[in-house]
Amino acid sequence: MARIGTVIDGKYEVLKEIGRGGMSIVYLAMDRRLNKQWAVKEIRKKGGGGDDALVINSLIAEADMMKKLDHPALPRIVDIIDSGVTIYIVMDYIEGESLDKILSEYGAQPEEVVIGWARQLADVLSYLHGQKPPIVYRDMKPANVMLKPEGNIKIIDFGIAREYKEQNLADTTVLGTRGYAPPEQYGGRTDPRSDIFALGMTLHHLLTGIDPRRGEPYAPVRQYNPELSEGIERIIDRCVEPAVENRYPSCADLLYDLEHPQLITRGYRKRQRMKLAAFLTCASLALVLAAAGSVLHFTAKSLSNRDYDGNIASSDPERYYAAVEIYPERTAAYEQLIEYCKNHETGNDEIMRVGNAIENHAAALNPARPETAALYYEMGRLYFSRWEGSFRSRAVNAANFFQAAAESEAEFDKKEAAVCYDLICRFITSQSAASEHSLEDYRALFEEIDRAAAVMEEASDGEANYDRISLYYAALLLIHDQAEYMAGVGIDRETVLGRMEALYKKTEAITSTLTYVNDLKAEITETFDSFVVSISAKYSEVEKRRGTGGG
Repeated sequence: MARIGTVIDGKYEVLKEIGRGGMSIVYLAMDRRLNKQWAVKEIRKKGGGGDDALVINSLIAEADMMKKLDHPALPRIVDIIDSGVTIYIVMDYIEGESLDKILSEYGAQPEEVVIGWARQLADVLSYLHGQKPPIVYRDMKPANVMLKPEGNIKIIDFGIAREYKEQNLADTTVLGTRGYAPPEQYGGRTDPRSDIFALGMTLHHLLTGIDPRRGEPYAPVRQYNPELSEGIERIIDRCVEPAVENRYPSCADLLYDLEHPQLITRGYRKRQRMKLAAFLTCASLALVLAAAGSVLHFTAKSLSNRDYDGNIASSDPERYYAAVEIYPERTAAYEQLIEYCKNHETGNDEIMRVGNAIENHAAALNPARPETAALYYEMGRLYFSRWEGSFRSRAVNAANFFQAAAESEAEFDKKEAAVCYDLICRFITSQSAASEHSLEDYRALFEEIDRAAAVMEEASDGEANYDRISLYYAALLLIHDQAEYMAGVGIDRETVLGRMEALYKKTEAITSTLTYVNDLKAEITETFDSFVVSISAKYSEVEKRRGTGGG
């Protein structure tokens, strides 16, 4: 057991104990070189019974699994130190409170707050399930979700997570936590949909305050609180279906409903039918009023022009949305919304709202116009540079916009960049497994990135630095995401790290007075070292598998 003041590996000074389990103790430690706090998990090798060895191996396996992952809602593993008798695992120190503590202190939580947490949890589970092979978390519950002071969440305790192999259905005997775990988990059978069940039970607990571990019969959330929406009740009920095939097929499908809960209600469908009836009635009246309408047309159009121009001249984003409704075919209001998101800490919900506004009015926007193609490019880039989520989730959200920009018949000055981003998105979101990409695929991808970067580095317009740093960041994220697969096809570590270093130097050379450019530069600077550590760990893992006959 490390004492307060002990310095581990010459750099991590133990400050205090912050938690312990049967085989491990967790300390808060200060990195004396970086002046940064980390959590350090100490695992002592007792070397006696077989059970000790199993637990130690499980904890080490957890660390090995975690160090390959990168997502804002997952703690990072930054160092693993084996002193012979003790293993130290250095990871992010997470400030905040667990959701079960929040439940015990404040009771059931407001629906809009829980939906915000649910979106983050669905996103991180989607990231885990998207690994090759998928990682099934298996222990989703409020106690394993930490709420950070700024409102974001992180999930902890990967002690029973396992890589899921479809051919091995009886993949674990771990039962998870009774009440949250799905029926199939007690029989030793799980797949990614098992996490969806546990997430549903977690949301049920957060909204009702009813702890599922008590064993009470399940009842829909509105039986406990009639004020909750029909949409969230339907979402949770589908998550916790006892039969696996009746649940959401993926967390991506669940996330869509969490972002649009009103679309799955009976009331919404009824309103759509009523709108259709009203439309037919209005259509008949329109024939009668057409003559009178022609007289007022010029006056109304003049007023609309003034309203549109006044709205987009405002600094209020709600007025930009109002302008969109006046002239959905014009791009100026959408452009103002994108600029607003670039210059303000708006968060994912507002970015998604802007993207939805463009998609909802796609029929009015002419894709053959250069300004429309440029708008699609700008929206895709906003997702890549400002979205808070995994690289894969950024690519999924941005893909349709970059594809529309790249495939547009219109020529615009960012066409080469749009083609490059489109290729990146296709590479990440393709249906084929990432492990099937060949060495030639990667070479072609990086040739396209280099070509787009060269074009951008010659540009001198007001957004040139933003274009450059956005692409550098996307390339850094791509390399980090794909490092394991690049190692697998024979791209050597030095080549990958050399490309990373070159991109980082290009980033450091950028000087700008634009806040959003400097914010992106700071984010790259902050994450670069951890990216290098993670990439090296992924390469070491591939080399280790090859050395033992794996890979």
